[in-house]
Amino acid sequence: MTGIDAIAARLRAELAPDQVITDRQQLRTYECDGLAHYKVVPALVVLPRTPAQVAATVRACAEAQVPFVARGSGTGLSGGALPHADGVLIVTSQLREILSLNPADERAVVQPGVINLHVTHAATGHGYYYAPDPSSQQICSIGGNVAENSGGAHCLKYGFTTNHVTGLQVVTPDGDLVRLGGAAPDTPGYDLLGAFVGSEGTLGVATEVTVRLTRLPETVRTLLAAFRSTDQAGAATSAIIAAGVVPAAIEMMDALSIEAAEAAVHCGYPAGAGAVLIVELDGPAAEVAAQFDEVSRLCDENGAFETRVAADDTERQLIWRGRKSAFAAVGRISPDYIVQDGVIPRTALPEVLRRISAVAGEHGVRVANVFHAGDGNLHPLVLFDDAVPGEAGRAETVSGAILDLCIEYGGSITGEHGVGVDKARYMPRMFSDDDLDTMQLVRCAFDPSGIANPGKVFPTPRLCGERPGRRQGAHPLHETDVAEVF
Repeated sequence: MTGIDAIAARLRAELAPDQVITDRQQLRTYECDGLAHYKVVPALVVLPRTPAQVAATVRACAEAQVPFVARGSGTGLSGGALPHADGVLIVTSQLREILSLNPADERAVVQPGVINLHVTHAATGHGYYYAPDPSSQQICSIGGNVAENSGGAHCLKYGFTTNHVTGLQVVTPDGDLVRLGGAAPDTPGYDLLGAFVGSEGTLGVATEVTVRLTRLPETVRTLLAAFRSTDQAGAATSAIIAAGVVPAAIEMMDALSIEAAEAAVHCGYPAGAGAVLIVELDGPAAEVAAQFDEVSRLCDENGAFETRVAADDTERQLIWRGRKSAFAAVGRISPDYIVQDGVIPRTALPEVLRRISAVAGEHGVRVANVFHAGDGNLHPLVLFDDAVPGEAGRAETVSGAILDLCIEYGGSITGEHGVGVDKARYMPRMFSDDDLDTMQLVRCAFDPSGIANPGKVFPTPRLCGERPGRRQGAHPLHETDVAEVF
C-alpha cells in the first residue's frame, strides 16, 4: 500500500466517504487554480468540514511524509494552489461559517472558506464592511486571501489583507492546531501572524481568521475621467497623490482593456479614450467634497477630455463594472492570455508603459493594461493564441520582460497575486542568495520536513537540514555557494 493509499484509507475511516476523493475524473476538477496555464492532477483530494478534520489530514500527511497543498476557491493567479502530483490537496471551501460578528469591537471571526464579499454582506447592516476587495471578491475565499495577502482596488487607502487580519487559528505542517494573534490589534513577541499572512500555504493552513471590520464611510463619490493617452492618465494620477489627496482607489485601464470590457459587459466608457481613470473618494462629506473638486481640476489640467460622475450607487456600479470584469473580459478579444502582476514606482508609470509597449511590439504580442495606478501595481494581460506555433513562447518572453522592468525601476515581481509556481524563477532576480536563504530558514522553522506546498515561492528546493556556506577563503561575490549540513 502506498503512502497515498494509506492516507486515503485512514481518512475514509475518520471523515465521511464523500470527503475523500480518489476518482481520476473528479480529481481533474482541481488540477489548476485561476492560472490555467499550469495543470497538475493531485493524487488525493480531501474536503474537510472542521478545523479538526484539517488537522487530522495534515497529521496523516506529516506521518507519511506526503506533501500537501491547501486550496480555497481556486481563484489565485500565480499557481499557488497548484496541486502536487504525489500529494494531497486540502480544499477548505466547506469551512464557510461566519463564527462571530462583533461590530462594537470592529471584528469578525470567519472560517477560511467564507467568500470575501459575504463578510461585507454580513457587516453592512451594522454599519461596517470588509475593506480588502480583490476583483474576484464575489467568489474568492478569505483563506486564499490570507495565503496570498490579497489586495484589491481599494488597497491604496485601506491596505492589503495583512492590514485587516488580527488573528488566525492555523494547522502547522505537523498537524497541530495553534493560534497566532487574536482580537487585539497587536500582540507581544515576534510577528508570526505577519509571517503567516502572504506565506502562500508554505507555513501551514489557516482554519479560522479574525478580521478587522471598517466603518462604512459617510459619503462615497466616484469619478470616471477619459484621456487620450496613458501618459496623461499617469500624470493625473501623480498630480492627485502629490496634492495630498489619498483616494480610496485610483484605477487605470488602457485602450485595449477598455475594448475588451466593452465587448464583455457594455460598460459605456467614453469613445476614443486611450486610457480611463476611475477615482473613488470616501469619508466625511465635507472632506470628500473638497477633495473631489481638487481631483476634477487635476484631471482636467492633465488632459481629461471627458469626466463623468456617478449620481448614485447604480451608476457607481456601472463605472466599476468594466474594471472589475477586465481580466475575464480579455477572453473576448484573445483566446489565451497571461495575467501578470508587478509593481513600479507610481511616477514611473508613463515610461514603463511605453517600454512595455515597445517590448510587446518587438515580439509581435499585444498587451492590455489594467492596474491600480495609485500604488503602481500593474496587471498587464499578455495576449496570445496557443494554437499558433510560437505565440505562447513569445508571450512568456514578454511576460518575463515586464517583471524585469519592474525590478529595474525599483519595484517588485508581485503586488497581490503572489509568487506561487509562476514567478518562483524570478525570485533570484529580485533577491540575493542570502535573502532567499534567510526566507528559507523561516520556512523550515515552520515546516522542517518541507511538505507544506513544496515547489512554490522559492526557485529551487533547499533541504531544511542544510545551510548556505562558502568555500574557505572565497570572496562572497565570486564563488559559488555550497551546502553544509548541520
